[in-house]
Amino acid sequence: MEGIEHRSVVVNGIRMHVAEKGQGPVVLLLHGFPEVWYSWRHQIAGLASRGYRAVAPDLRGYGDTDAPDSVDSYTVFHLVGDLVALIDALGEDKVFVVGHDWGAVVAWHLCMFTPDRVRALVNLSVPYRPRDPERKPIQTLRALFGDDYYVCRFQEPGAAEAEFSTLGSKLTVRIFMTYRKPGPPIIPKDKGYEGVNKGDTLPHWLSEEDINYFASNFEKSGFTGGLNYYRVLDLNWELTAPWTGVQIKVPVKFIVGDLDLTYTIPGVQDYIHKGGFKKDVPLLEDVVVMKGVGHFINQEKGPEITDHIYDFIKQF
Repeated sequence: MEGIEHRSVVVNGIRMHVAEKGQGPVVLLLHGFPEVWYSWRHQIAGLASRGYRAVAPDLRGYGDTDAPDSVDSYTVFHLVGDLVALIDALGEDKVFVVGHDWGAVVAWHLCMFTPDRVRALVNLSVPYRPRDPERKPIQTLRALFGDDYYVCRFQEPGAAEAEFSTLGSKLTVRIFMTYRKPGPPIIPKDKGYEGVNKGDTLPHWLSEEDINYFASNFEKSGFTGGLNYYRVLDLNWELTAPWTGVQIKVPVKFIVGDLDLTYTIPGVQDYIHKGGFKKDVPLLEDVVVMKGVGHFINQEKGPEITDHIYDFIKQF
């Protein structure tokens, strides 16, 4: 963590915390759930040492960034608006972008809405998902996986927060970050997290210090901000109707672990490898599937992911 500078920037009506290191072209690093800027600790150091300015914000609702109360304040337009304002505040016209999990979703929309602000994109774990004009996302997820699917369980305001409060921030973070079971995470409403692996033994890439850092951030911010990203999925669907069928037209590299819960969703591997992904993202230049790797790929394979990012962005 040596040499990482922290500051707050006013963007889009909120105060956003950013961690940054290095000089040179900006690489914007966007985290997912339940994470903060710290997820990118390996990449910040690695990219800064190779001549880049690595900038990792706490996204809206997370860590030391403001968390508006209203669920409707977390649409993709708010999230992309925050990033466009951040890019302006950094004094840049264009930046490289790297996203993971929800950060990847926001990055796809940033490229959809303002492709002129992105030099190239490296996205981890979550492939582009074209808008289905026929059916809302939550309806689709309920049909596929049932009411106990974790995204469906997150929909009711306050419910997941109450469960996480019972577990405590540390155990909540442990449960999510050590989850490695391919397939949809199902949390039975009558049992909650009873039968879920509690992460008693941490993997080699995750320390107690790491868990404590993440947990301390959620002790301050709570989980509601991050959960609101899931709660506006249907609203996002309504708002993005004008972009139905729009392609992502920036250079893209995509990286996923073969044990990632996103990679094992029915139909996703066919979409990625049999032409659908390339059709929607015509400048998709590379797809990397890392064997034996789970969802938190930028932490589990820190140096390798940094190498993949560098090898791609150095071309532009």
